[in-house]
Amino acid sequence: MKDSDIPGRITLLSHAPTLAVRKAIFPLDEPVDARELEKFESISWIRPRVHQVYAGPEQRAVQTAEALGFEPTHCEELKDLDCHAWRGKSLEKVQSADPEGVRRWLTDVDAAPHGGESIARLLERIEHWVAGQRSSGHTLAVTHPAVIRAAVILALQAPAQSFWRIDVSPLSITDFRWNGRFWSLRNSGCPLFRHEN
Repeated sequence: MKDSDIPGRITLLSHAPTLAVRKAIFPLDEPVDARELEKFESISWIRPRVHQVYAGPEQRAVQTAEALGFEPTHCEELKDLDCHAWRGKSLEKVQSADPEGVRRWLTDVDAAPHGGESIARLLERIEHWVAGQRSSGHTLAVTHPAVIRAAVILALQAPAQSFWRIDVSPLSITDFRWNGRFWSLRNSGCPLFRHEN
């Protein structure tokens, strides 16, 4: 059986934490927090057998994939939601400067008050990428919470307004399977590794 004949499976891994994540700042292209990279040396994660590994083009996605021992192919379709004018600013600062813009962003999936990408556009982008994985065997992709939320909405055929009701933690795994007719969500939010108490 050729790889192209193997039913699709997608494992999405949310990148490791960054300083922007910790401070609720709209991200630029910042690296993973150095303390987080040190933790990878002590985990005993068994790498799954995969046919291809992708990462969003940002440092935080690529560094996470590499820290797990992969050499990912950079994939523009897996880039983070572009919040353009809000990048590098805290949500609190944006809220105080443009409360109406933030309200529209959180309630209207077609709105892009920051001048970047709307949630609706993100969903279109991810729908296109996911469709290409139907007969690609097992694909692992290190990407961003926004991308993973979009994939969950598409698999469940949930309303786009559900976007903000899906929580995606750093270093969590979300898994989908293609059954020949549609994608099913196998699991979501599973931690890559557990901290010892």
